[in-house]
Parts: sequence; C-alpha cells; structure tokens
Amino acid sequence: MSQLEETQESLSRMQAFDPKSLAREEDLGRNFDFSAIVAPASKLIRLYNQLGLTTLDDFPGPILTQIKQQADADFNRFQQVLDFDPTTVQNQNPTQPRDQLIQQVTNAYDPAFQKLFPFISYGTSKSVDFQRMENEARAMLQNVKDEASEITEQLSEHQEQAQGVLADVRRVAAEQGVSQQAIYFKDEAEAHEELAETWRSRTTKLAWGLGGYAFLSIFFHKWSWLQPEDTIQSIQLVTSKILIFGVISYMLFLSAKNFLSHKHSAIINKHRQNALMTYTAITDSAATEESKDVVLNHASACIFSPQDTGFIKSQSQQSSTTRSVVELLPKTTMKLDAQ
Repeated sequence: MSQLEETQESLSRMQAFDPKSLAREEDLGRNFDFSAIVAPASKLIRLYNQLGLTTLDDFPGPILTQIKQQADADFNRFQQVLDFDPTTVQNQNPTQPRDQLIQQVTNAYDPAFQKLFPFISYGTSKSVDFQRMENEARAMLQNVKDEASEITEQLSEHQEQAQGVLADVRRVAAEQGVSQQAIYFKDEAEAHEELAETWRSRTTKLAWGLGGYAFLSIFFHKWSWLQPEDTIQSIQLVTSKILIFGVISYMLFLSAKNFLSHKHSAIINKHRQNALMTYTAITDSAATEESKDVVLNHASACIFSPQDTGFIKSQSQQSSTTRSVVELLPKTTMKLDAQ
C-alpha cells in the first residue's frame, strides 16, 4: 500500500469515528465512564474533517507521513479509551489511569491543530475556485438583468392593459353617470302618470255628473215642490240652476286641466329619460369636438326645451335651436382656419 493510501486510510478512520462511543457509560458505570471526553473528542474529529481526502494528492511524502502519524496518534488515544478496563489495573487506583486518558484526549487538540492547520488552509484555498465564483457571479448578474428586463416588459404591458381598463372604466362610469340621471325623469314621469290617471277618473265622474244635472234640470219646473208660483221664484230657480251648472262646469274644467297638465308632464319627463339614455350613443358618433358641441347643444335643447305633446300647446323652439347652431359655427370655422 502506498504512502498516500495509508494516509487516506488513517485520516478517513479519524473522520468517521463516533465520539459518543467513548463514553462507555453502560460498561464502566458513572464512576469510571469517559463522558467528559466526548466534547473534546468531537472537537478534534471536526478538525480532521476540515482536511479533505482529495487534498492529500498534492502533498509530498514527508507531509503525508506527518499527517498519518498525527492521525494514528490521536486514534490510538481513542483506542486506549475503548480498551480501558478498570479490573486489569494492578497495584493502583483505576481512577488515576482513567483521568490520565481523559487529560490526554483533552490536550490532543492543540498539537493536532498546530500540525494540521497549514494543510487545512491549503485544502481550503484549493477548494475555492475564484474564477468559477467570478463566472457564477457574472452569470447570476446577467440572469438578474435578463429577469429585470423581462419584468420591465411585463410591467409595460400590464401598464398598457391597466390604462385600457381605466379608459373603459371611465367610459362606463360616464355612461352610467348619464344613465343614472335619467332615473329622476323616470320617477317624475311615473308620478305624473299616476296623478293624470287620478284626474282622468275625476274628470270622467264630473262630466257624467254635469250631464246628469243638465238632463234633470229640464224637468225641474214640473216638480211640484220646485214649481215656481210667481216671477221671483222663477228667477231664483233659473239663477240657482245656472250657478250649480257653472260650478260643476268649472270643476270639470279644472279637473280636465289638471289631467292634461299631468299627462303633458309625464310625456315630457319620459321623453327626457329616453333622451338621456341615448345621449352617450349620439355623442360617441361625433368625430370631432366641434361636432360633439353641436350634438350637446341640440340634445340639451331637445331635453330641456318645452315640447308640444298634444295635451298642452307649447311655442316652437325652432328659432332658438337654429340660433344656437349658428352661434357654434364661428368657433368651428375659426379652428378650421387655424389649421
């Protein structure tokens, strides 16, 4: 066996040694066990583990001999502890040789460190490949740059998507904002429609009442208890008939007028509700800001100007609408000239 192989065998034997086996508590009992050297032995074995077996290939023969001798000497101390038998000690207290073995193992670390430290340093420097570390660092740095570029691209894409979503949200919010305003006109239309039906019923009843009174008044002079006996009573009868007829007629007129007013308001508010619901679609069809201004002006005039519903006559707003369009034309012309 070559010197290298012998040294590797001695070194590996120390590295694989189990320091807990030195305690021997079950064999020797608490009075003679070696529990005190478990920690120093573990420290010594860790020192040997720092010297790699592959590093021995670079050492010359004399250095291999030094390492082998040191490893064998320390292993011999462990072996003496394993072979210790207090019954074989003659003419002396077994405690003394036990304490000597404990002291030897405890003191073995310092000389072993002094002898193995240069070789451990050499093995550590050999195991550190600075060029490899530099290459790995450069590769890691490049990888970080690539990932950063990829993340930046993804963030840019997400930003574009977010801006698109934000624009859609704003558009929908604007549409919803306009559409939600239509609910006020809807409520007003329903309220006026309900009142219109109420006044329609009252108008119908008053009309039937007026017709019934007019029919009965033909026969008032024939009723004995209403038949006038002189001119004064005749005048009183005619006057009372006219007053009652006038009051009922006036109530019928007011009832019909209220019915027409509420019906007119219900139709106007329904028209404004429909106008607001379609306002966004109309403005989106406009290509330029000037066109949107014209559309906005027309839509506002259509929504808020008086309308002729057939129930109540309103003056035509054609002149004001035309004038509003004409007022917008100079602004459009000026912008076209500026271009």
